[in-house]
Amino acid sequence: MNKQRVNLQAKPADDYQAKIATPVAILGLRIEEDWLTDIEYLPLDTPLLAPHGPLAKEVCQQLRAYLADPGFVFDLSLHIGGTTHQRRVWHTIQGIPSGATRSYADIATQLHSAPRAVGQACGANRLPIVIPCHRVIARNGGLGGFMNARDGVPLGIKRWLLQHECIRA
Repeated sequence: MNKQRVNLQAKPADDYQAKIATPVAILGLRIEEDWLTDIEYLPLDTPLLAPHGPLAKEVCQQLRAYLADPGFVFDLSLHIGGTTHQRRVWHTIQGIPSGATRSYADIATQLHSAPRAVGQACGANRLPIVIPCHRVIARNGGLGGFMNARDGVPLGIKRWLLQHECIRA
């Protein structure tokens, strides 16, 4: 399972091409060549880092546009690895519009999978916000998990993102 997105210790500045502030975390951006590869949630006291390179600048502009308008639609070059199942889940999640949610069970039914497997794919998502795994919730309307966690800071981030998009959670 990928637990890289919640980092309890900030990594060296040269590990990221930008670090931008949000109300709930600093977003650390990793870019390889012409692809966005990772967005990590870092502690709020992590120093910011101005974007290095044109793609980092574009990613920062689009993330700021999302923060100003949760209906903003991302248009970025993404490096999406993962298994075939994970890519299917992530593609499905990208189709959930801002202001809407789907349950792990609903996505599992659509993909002929299991809710736990959908949750594991969400937890392995290396491009949160752009691939909006926060829009996937429990069947009973509860938050479910987020970033491979069922409590603590990750769920606070998920709650904020859903509220930002005017979804009650």
